[in-house]
Amino acid sequence: MKLTVIGCGRWGTFLAWYLDRLGHAVTLYGREGSARMQRLMDERRNDYLQLPERVRLTTVLAEAAEAETIVISIGSQNLQDLMSQLAALNIGHKTIVLCMKGLEAGTGRRLSEIVNGTLNATNRVAVWLGPGHVQEFCAGVPNCMVIDSADASLKETLAEAFAGDLIRFYYGEDLLGNEIGAAAKNVIGIAAGMLDGLSLTTLKGALMSRGTREVARLIAAMGGNELSAYGLCHLGDYEATVFSRHSQNRRFGEAFVRGEAYEKLAEGYYTVRALTALSAQYGVELPICQAVYAILFEQRDPREALDALFKRERKRELK
Repeated sequence: MKLTVIGCGRWGTFLAWYLDRLGHAVTLYGREGSARMQRLMDERRNDYLQLPERVRLTTVLAEAAEAETIVISIGSQNLQDLMSQLAALNIGHKTIVLCMKGLEAGTGRRLSEIVNGTLNATNRVAVWLGPGHVQEFCAGVPNCMVIDSADASLKETLAEAFAGDLIRFYYGEDLLGNEIGAAAKNVIGIAAGMLDGLSLTTLKGALMSRGTREVARLIAAMGGNELSAYGLCHLGDYEATVFSRHSQNRRFGEAFVRGEAYEKLAEGYYTVRALTALSAQYGVELPICQAVYAILFEQRDPREALDALFKRERKRELK
């Protein structure tokens, strides 16, 4: 494939490295003025990997948009702006692959909805989701991920084209459920970090089982398959999000309750706003998400909020 990766952060740069490794013709795009992109152009490396000379680097979006397949890995809250820029270039007949997890904070829109609502209908969209950290992939540690799309033939083509010794792909069967599940796991990651910061790590088992159930209920209410919450998009990503030292959402939650600064992107911070709005819209109770929201945005005392969460009225397990 001739493809472009948009996004020069750690994940986007890894994707360019990985897809080049599979034999694809890869261009990596980053914004002009980006310190990360400037380092790549000067040194062809970041803190995790060295890019081969074969990977073309550009800061011109029109050049990036020439590829037949565009893989995007940026902050989810910046996706609408990027789509507007691509729409202004009148791109058509492209494959857009979203390798990112989140919901639009102000509207609750899924990322595929943003693409479909902005670009013309000749473009096709897929999502690339699941567990994995750049640090582990670069060390040769493999993982399994999922490709999903409303276009059955597209997800099969991409899963075959993107599979390698580091990543085994599964086909998703529920685009809505996979997008919601993937976004929501970052909120569970923040909650897990808060438990770590309060020396309540033993409650992560309860957090994981209850978190999966509340996300499954939301997926079902929105018209998806609740079993998606138990797949790679959500429960299957818990090890990488709830426990890993590389998880930015977990580390953010831990730093927040300790009153420490944390400056890296934690997508769950924005996603929890969208999930609380979806909770009200669909009439689905999301106690964990609501507790995290109260701590982050309503100045609720973290220990008090989490104590209240785990001391709620007795219920049958999995009800």
